[in-house]
Amino acid sequence: MRDIQLGKSPVIHLDETSVLDIGSCIVEGINIAPGRAIPDDGDPRIDHSLEGFLFTCGPDHIRHPQPIEGDTTGRKYPLHGSFSSHPAEITAWDVGEKRARIAADIPVRLATGGTALLQRVWTIDGATGEVALDDTITNTSDTVQPVFLMYHMNVGARLFDDKVQLEGDMLEGGGFNWRFGEEPGSVFCVQATGNEDWATLRLGPIASLGGKSLTAQFRTDTLPYLQIWRNQKAPAHVLGIEPVSHRWVSREELADSGEFNMLQPGETRSYGLRFHIA
Repeated sequence: MRDIQLGKSPVIHLDETSVLDIGSCIVEGINIAPGRAIPDDGDPRIDHSLEGFLFTCGPDHIRHPQPIEGDTTGRKYPLHGSFSSHPAEITAWDVGEKRARIAADIPVRLATGGTALLQRVWTIDGATGEVALDDTITNTSDTVQPVFLMYHMNVGARLFDDKVQLEGDMLEGGGFNWRFGEEPGSVFCVQATGNEDWATLRLGPIASLGGKSLTAQFRTDTLPYLQIWRNQKAPAHVLGIEPVSHRWVSREELADSGEFNMLQPGETRSYGLRFHIA
């Protein structure tokens, strides 16, 4: 992994072995990623990714494994799709005193045998501390392919006290305590709403980080839903903020209702996310 930090930004560790996702994220000398306080889903790719601060799900599938359509051998789409574990080919590493831009190409082999290309650009603004991600996915197969995407921003809930809140226009009442739902964990998915095609979610204040809050924003044109997940079933102790391209229903239901985003060969789709901790 490569470390990078500018001005007010956190120290982020970019994982070249797995689509240039973020491993550790250091704020006030504390790694806010969950580390090994995560559930074991039996997939070492996801174990590696989930313990970091941000990992990317897709592009051929999101969420839990489901059967591959038309496959007579019983194969399933892998947990959270095929992205994880694909190495990044760095195309730019431009780090100045006030701004950084890191770019990479990630060729991806899909579970069905097709291919895709993820072109990823990270930028960091040292003055504001904002970390921004712009992604473009291209269907490099010779046949039409559906494209899905979910960002998992995972925070170690060991850092939270009872005063930590989730706040956002898409949440009921504008927000609520981070321990939502039933114990020892819960999940929900809502339609994202925001201003000028960007939705905003705030998590905090986090006393263990000096009262700082995590503010995440994401494009609602291609990420029209927000999923929030928490798991406090030992040894897990994690909360996930998950902007996502599709509703929280089965793949079959999405197909039946015509909700797949289909890309023709050579066609692209783009996504955006940004965050700061202050």
